[in-house]
Amino acid sequence: MAGLRDKSLMTRPSQLRSAEALADLPFRIIRPVRRGAPLLLSVPHSGRVYPRAFVEASRLDFQSLRRSEDCFVDQLFEDATDHGVPQLIADFPRAYCDVNREAWELDPTMFADKLPPWCNTRTARVTAGFGTIARLVSSGEPIYAGPLAFAEAEARIKSCWQPYHAALSGLIQETRDTYRSCVLLDCHSMPTEKLDRPAARQEPHFILGDAYGTSCDPSLPKIAQHFLEDHGFHVRRNDPYAGGYVTRHYGRPRQAVHTLQLEIGRGLYMDQLCYQPIAAFGRIKQLMSGLVACLAEASLVLST
Repeated sequence: MAGLRDKSLMTRPSQLRSAEALADLPFRIIRPVRRGAPLLLSVPHSGRVYPRAFVEASRLDFQSLRRSEDCFVDQLFEDATDHGVPQLIADFPRAYCDVNREAWELDPTMFADKLPPWCNTRTARVTAGFGTIARLVSSGEPIYAGPLAFAEAEARIKSCWQPYHAALSGLIQETRDTYRSCVLLDCHSMPTEKLDRPAARQEPHFILGDAYGTSCDPSLPKIAQHFLEDHGFHVRRNDPYAGGYVTRHYGRPRQAVHTLQLEIGRGLYMDQLCYQPIAAFGRIKQLMSGLVACLAEASLVLST
């Protein structure tokens, strides 16, 4: 099956655009011609359309801002439509607005004015610098040269966070209406160092997060882990990524909504210094297509 959206959109390089142009379409929904299973993919962190004003306001250069980007994850999963599975893909970058956080998870030290009382300012993620509007890129460098106005955060949340989650909620409900259940695979990547160390000291190639067994039926991480290990990869569960807001908020197994987070080691498929795919990219893309097919079959079993 082919997706109903032009997949050439998914191969474009990171780029600068006006915030207004991004707000017109902050995400993509790519649908199969025919739905084949109650499986749905979300890709919240591979967005690479950087508003020009955001880049100009940063103390970092453009390439440094990309350190928080889950590069090319959307492209790794672009064959999901071949298995009858839709995808929701954020086009805005994580450093601009992180939809894997609560809507108003903000660091008061970043802002020139006082935050409204409904903001959640005391989470571990805020303290670490990675709230809804991040203070740091993933490698630890501060993003901004000076304080922001709260109005800037509010505009990003209303134009990016809220539309993304409205679309995700709608897709989950649509899936449940059709199949009585939904399996959501939340797709991410993680920085890696050396993936060829002896097994006892090796970094994981993949990490599966199910919020310590609370966000999905236990069969799903087992099936995903067995599939990846059968192909020779090292898999870890919930350490150190047990699942962010998407996993914990939408994962409601008792209500027939199962959410599993997947982290892919970037060293498997890309040059992490040059932000370019490597020769193994096609192999990992094919592996992800197989994983989607495996989970699609499992999602059908759960819906019966």
